[in-house]
Amino acid sequence: MKGLINLFTEKKLVIHIHELTQKHNMSLRELSRQADIDIARLSELASGKRQRVNIEYIVRIAETLNITDIREILTIEEK
Repeated sequence: MKGLINLFTEKKLVIHIHELTQKHNMSLRELSRQADIDIARLSELASGKRQRVNIEYIVRIAETLNITDIREILTIEEK
């Protein structure tokens, strides 16, 4: 169990909102509107301020941007 705890303390989940909006030539506000996600929640995800990620948000982003590989949206990286 201790090794598992260390894995979570040494890694962080990164949501690539800014990269996605740039790649798809879309503002954060437009992604918010099309994905039906509150702009404040989306902004928190983009800035890394949101500690918990609602999987429904990830699904909505993927559907809105026609993404089939979740690694385009989020990755697990070193802290």
